[in-house]
Amino acid sequence: MIARELAFVLLLTAISAAQPPQIPANDLVRKVINNELQAGDRDRTRWMYRLESQKPNGSKQVDQVVETVEGSLRRPILIDGHEPSPQQQQQADQGNRKLAQDPTALRKSRKQSREDQERTQKMLKTLPDAFLFSYAEQQGDLVKLNFVPNPKYEPPTMEAQVFRALEGYIWVNGKQARLAEIAGHLTRKVKFGGGFLGHLDSGGTFDVKESEVAAGCWKLSQLDVHMTGRVLLLRTISEQHKESRSDFQRIPDNLTLAQAADLLQKRQTISQMRTPARGQAAAGANHGANQNDRP
Repeated sequence: MIARELAFVLLLTAISAAQPPQIPANDLVRKVINNELQAGDRDRTRWMYRLESQKPNGSKQVDQVVETVEGSLRRPILIDGHEPSPQQQQQADQGNRKLAQDPTALRKSRKQSREDQERTQKMLKTLPDAFLFSYAEQQGDLVKLNFVPNPKYEPPTMEAQVFRALEGYIWVNGKQARLAEIAGHLTRKVKFGGGFLGHLDSGGTFDVKESEVAAGCWKLSQLDVHMTGRVLLLRTISEQHKESRSDFQRIPDNLTLAQAADLLQKRQTISQMRTPARGQAAAGANHGANQNDRP
């Protein structure tokens, strides 16, 4: 009898532990989004990392990227699995030196990035109102929530109309209240201005992941976008963008562009001395390509 009662207690304990937090799902998402935006505003850290990107034509490139307060510089490590030629390395170094000496183009790029970031923040703020969230599963500190469009939501902008045709899921770190992943797909075609201003085709997908690169510091680690459509009946959209970021290393927050250019060139020289065979370099890049996958 005692053994049976003990087993029953253990079963109830296991079921209770498996239950998601009792806070309503949309309230949890609102809390996570607010914390995400505040953390982004506070973060002043700078990092060096490995960026692997794939172009729509299938070509792949691995770059070393260094962040500075003025912008980011990059230098190729591998191009389609091979070390860049001396000419390609020289071209990258010359481009970085030019940006360091006359960062006009970099400032323009930073302005575009800042505008994109502001647009992203507005979209994030809208998530708890635009969707209905529900608990799906839990893995340790990670909680998965599914989302579907909120029928009561009225999109205030043309961009926000996409939310009415979007379904997907998010993973959040419940302990730190941070967004670990958001993925979704378009369940139908989205028309802008009744179709006159353009549309996005049904079936488009996206998947964005963030990883904790240091205690309490989260960075974008994976981006995978597949969208097609047409804008103003003229320009065809074919957004096929895939990239992953890994091997994050903290660098001084006050690093200048010139110092970043030196750091990239010196790091490449040291890497070449340590990796005499091109095949070994390619194998090393492939080995670390998928280390940020979500469980």
